Amino acid sequence: MTQGGTTSRSIGRCCAAVAIAVALAVCGVLPAWADDVTIGNRVFFRGGFAALNSNRGNELFTDGHSTLGTGPTNDGSTGYYVGAGTELMLSHDVWGMMKNIAVLGEIGVEFKRWDSSTVANSDTPPVTGVSTGGQSKVQMTMLTVNVSPKVKFMQGSDFQPWVIPVGMDFHVISPPSNQTQYLDVGVQFGTGAEYRIWKELWLGVDGRYHVASNQTNTVNNYGTVGAYVAIGF
Repeated sequence: MTQGGTTSRSIGRCCAAVAIAVALAVCGVLPAWADDVTIGNRVFFRGGFAALNSNRGNELFTDGHSTLGTGPTNDGSTGYYVGAGTELMLSHDVWGMMKNIAVLGEIGVEFKRWDSSTVANSDTPPVTGVSTGGQSKVQMTMLTVNVSPKVKFMQGSDFQPWVIPVGMDFHVISPPSNQTQYLDVGVQFGTGAEYRIWKELWLGVDGRYHVASNQTNTVNNYGTVGAYVAIGF
């Protein structure tokens, strides 16, 4: 009975120790690696200069085919972008393979407005047989949603350069193409750097180039360069 009682008490102590460890882990005290994978997340806000590879002038919905060749053309190819998104830390050391090099997942939304003009449009005579309106400003815009891996260097320092080796883009163009198509997909490549100015407040610069598959029968490739502010959490 004594031996059995001793064994029971030992098992009870082990169970209690395990229960305490689990409770501490749930409360955030243990283990340390749970903290490591959450530090490094960001929410960011971007803005800057954007440029198309090819303008969309002389299309039906952009300028009514330049009013059959006699009117102004909506051929702007530069403009601005604004965007926002989040970065989620996946690994601080490439899953144990490279020290101080982090891998994150970025999810972002970006709006672009290209230089736009007051031109004929699909409601301007004689663009179509039922057109009754006059010239108006036709806004040339584009919306992009991206999901990308991001590799950040110099983890643990206040200055952190980064690259996007390749990411996935989903585009919406406006106005639509001559065939009324407006959805496209593509890839993006990017690089940049950020600097911690106070606690988890960061300022950064980035440049990106986007290659679209041009499924709208328009050339949707473009590049951006600008700045951003990020908040860590």
